[in-house]
Amino acid sequence: MKKIAYVLFGLAVLLSDVMCFVTAYMYREMLCGVRHMGYSAPPGVAFLYAIPFLIVIVVCTAVGIVLLRKAKK
Repeated sequence: MKKIAYVLFGLAVLLSDVMCFVTAYMYREMLCGVRHMGYSAPPGVAFLYAIPFLIVIVVCTAVGIVLLRKAKK
């Protein structure tokens, strides 16, 4: 169980990096779209792409903590 917990923690860290990349890319895309292509949504809408990543990161971390606690018993 300890190995699975560490894999989940590693997955959470990897997902946080991917979340930062995707959100930054979409923010840049929205900025360019607003300035040059006439998008009507503000660039801050790009931060909505972070929500699914945050949910999965929290779930991975919570399950990892539970597995570590069970492994210590």
